[in-house]
Order: sequence, then C-alpha cells, then structure tokens
Amino acid sequence: MTRWGILATGHIASRFAEDLRLVPDAELVAVGSRSVESARRFADTYGAKRAHGSWVELAADPEVDAIYVATPHSAHYEAAMTCLTAGRAVLLEKPFTLDLATSTELVDTARAAGVFLMEAMWMRTNPLVLRAVELIGEGAIGTVSGVRADFGVAGPFPPDHRMRNPALGGGALLDLGIYPISLAHLLLGVPQHIRSWAQIGPEGTDENTGMLFGYDAGALATLSCGMVGATNLSASITGSAGRIDLPEPFFRPGSLTVYRDGAAPETITADTAGNGYQYEAIEVQRCLAAGLTESPLVPHTTTLEVMALLDTVREQIGVRYE
Repeated sequence: MTRWGILATGHIASRFAEDLRLVPDAELVAVGSRSVESARRFADTYGAKRAHGSWVELAADPEVDAIYVATPHSAHYEAAMTCLTAGRAVLLEKPFTLDLATSTELVDTARAAGVFLMEAMWMRTNPLVLRAVELIGEGAIGTVSGVRADFGVAGPFPPDHRMRNPALGGGALLDLGIYPISLAHLLLGVPQHIRSWAQIGPEGTDENTGMLFGYDAGALATLSCGMVGATNLSASITGSAGRIDLPEPFFRPGSLTVYRDGAAPETITADTAGNGYQYEAIEVQRCLAAGLTESPLVPHTTTLEVMALLDTVREQIGVRYE
C-alpha cells in the first residue's frame, strides 16, 4: 500500500484525489495547505485521515510515503523542496518550476538524497499515448517526419487570473504549451532549430503562441498554444509510411487512428475511466515498489530538456517571470 499526501487543495488536486480511488494499493492519508480550514474541507471531501495547516507539517507526516504537489507553477519549487528535504517521494505538477535553473536544483536535490521525484506529465503515462509510441517503434508509419499539436482555450481570463499573472508563471506557454512541446519531445527528441512568436498581453504574458521545431534529420514539429480561442486539441504524427491521429484531447485521448499507406484506417480505443491522472499515480507506485528514484517513462533528463525548450521559447517571445 502506498500512502499518499496531497499538497494544495485546488481544482487539479481534487481531480487527482478522485482518480486515486481508481489506483490499486493507494490510500490518501493526508492533505496539506497553507490554510488548515481548506485542508480539513478537502480531507473531509476525499476521505483523508489528516489535514495539515502547512506544507512542512504534511512533509513531516511519518505515515506519508509520496506527496502529489498541485500548487500553482510559481510555488512548485518551494513545495517540492520542502517535501524532498523531508525525504518524501514527490510527484510534482507540470511544469516542474518556472525555469531550467530551479528545475535542475530540484533534480540535483532528489538525486543527492536518493529520493524519488517525477514530473506529473500525465500524458507520458497515458496508455494510448504509449501505444502510439509503440506503434512508431514497430515501424507502423515509417520514419516520423512531422508532429502537429495545438492546445488553445477560449478565455477570456480576467486581469487578476493566474493565467495572466507573470508572478504566478502565467500565460499560455507553461500551462498549455508544455503539452505540444512534450509530445514533440517524446517523438522526436530535442530540436536543433527553434522559432517562436507570440501575442503578448498587457501583463507581459503570452496569449497566443506559435512554435516551429526543426530537426537536422529533416523532421518538423508545428506547435501552438493560446488562451484567445478554443482549438480542437488534437495532434497528428506523420511518417514516411502513414500517420497516427490523436483526437481531442490529444494528451488524454480516448482513441487513436492509424493510417498505414495502402491499408484501411485502424482505430484503437481504451478505457477512459476517471480523469486520466490515475496512470501517473500507478507509475509512481510501480517505481517505488521497484526501488527506483526516477521513472523511465518521465525521467529527469526529459523534464530538464523540456524545461530548457520552454526557456528558449520564452526568451524568443520576450516573456519574463518575476
């Protein structure tokens, strides 16, 4: 049995708590918040035994094996460091932090202490996304030559919303753009050429961003994210002998369709119970049971390489965080 704690009590923490009920051998034992009242409400709702009024108290709880950190981006570093230094395994919401430097600090701390740390990039643990990777590895569509993915939401967000606040790591890039970037990285690795453009809002955060990644082998990734209009949230992976389409939402698809040259399309489906967060919890528990300090599905190197790409795009579009 893996005994979980959840740090923070917002929307994504609630969705994770709901899905934790679907995970074999998982128990939610504690929740931590900066407000003990908020922690108690969350604990009552999701059946946690204890509610802590500080992050430090949660991290010090001897009955907690792993902590899911679900704070806003700007608090990821402090919250994760609090848990790691207390010796708790950490599943840290994406993006790891606001930049590569602080993400590297977390990885170095976890490695030095021999404590498990994984970015909660749930897309990389999704069964259908993993099946797409398997199919590509088997040569189902030949050599990948292109990836297209978008993640746009309608908004509009009020001026005081976290999505527009640079102090909270606001903007489309870190919240939404990390998904298309992570998919391209999963399939093609680190690009050798990056070109980016963005519409910048009055607060200095990106509202509509386009990215073109080029690879010396000849592949292209055409990616976009925004909060000025709802896109279809789909992705398409093109190869020399076919194509794989991931429908809305591509990061948690209910199916995928394989188009092989000269063959009828093949649609593959999977059980879509829950919100899709259970798979990352299952991966954490599998790793802990095996004595691993990082996940082979979401390794530290991948997290840092994606963070470096986010830094590069931010530099090109002129977004600075406080």
